[in-house]
Amino acid sequence: MPVDASSLSGQGQTICVTGAGGFIASWMVKLLLDKGYTVRGTARNPADPKNSHLRELEGAEERLTLCKADLLDYESLKEAIQGCDGVFHTASPVTDDPEEMVEPAVNGTKNVIIAAAEAKVRRVVFTSSIGAVYMDPNKGPDVVIDESCWSDLEFCKNTENWYCYGKAVAEQAAWDMAKEKGVDLVVVNPVLVLGPLLQPTVNASIVHILKYLTGSAKTYANSVQAYVHVRDVALAHILVFETPSASGRYLCSESVLHRGEVVEILAKFFPEYPIPTKCSDEKNPRKQPYKFSNQKLRDLG
Repeated sequence: MPVDASSLSGQGQTICVTGAGGFIASWMVKLLLDKGYTVRGTARNPADPKNSHLRELEGAEERLTLCKADLLDYESLKEAIQGCDGVFHTASPVTDDPEEMVEPAVNGTKNVIIAAAEAKVRRVVFTSSIGAVYMDPNKGPDVVIDESCWSDLEFCKNTENWYCYGKAVAEQAAWDMAKEKGVDLVVVNPVLVLGPLLQPTVNASIVHILKYLTGSAKTYANSVQAYVHVRDVALAHILVFETPSASGRYLCSESVLHRGEVVEILAKFFPEYPIPTKCSDEKNPRKQPYKFSNQKLRDLG
């Protein structure tokens, strides 16, 4: 379904955000409200105190509705999405348990796409992950990772990386179902997302940094990681929704750092914390950063 460029302002438009109380989704809700959109957020239990921060956002009283919905309950999703102009599907389990990760991610994504097709929404923006992109043992640090890259599913299974496996198969399921149902789908693939928390709970990506501040990590790993700010990720979703020409996948990445660089930055800003100074692997050469291209997203705006 083509995107109508004449009706893309936030005012008068309704977006459904799945898993609205999550780290990235909360920022989506905030920025959508800031732009004048009406937001319908899904949550398994809207009354749960962990979702209370959403009701405190500017514009929430007038333009935010929290709907009780579960990814595996099609009827609840159908009700939440009906009447919306777009869907930002960001709800997904974050776990390395294959039973908890793969089936809910795949079937939940299919349900969202089917419900979006029935509601005739203008566009679905799906939050995938770099985990669906870069897990490939045949790609060295000199290879530039871009939107054409996909994680090697056999490698993910053999290494029991069920998070990356689940992200890859869920994204592929989204593309397959969108094609079957004629849904205009755009995918954002963020790297590790950091930034201020709007929600009252600590999410998995923030633990990545907290462990160096709390003293629970006595050393840092000889590994590299790509990072991006949560606000930039939320803005990227809005950008690809609002831009008629947006299509396909968009990597969302800012910096690629070795863990040693991360702890150096933390020590500079938080010298009072017990930040580790030793690498857990001092025998092998320092791992070199991968190269990620975010040019496609930059070209969009």
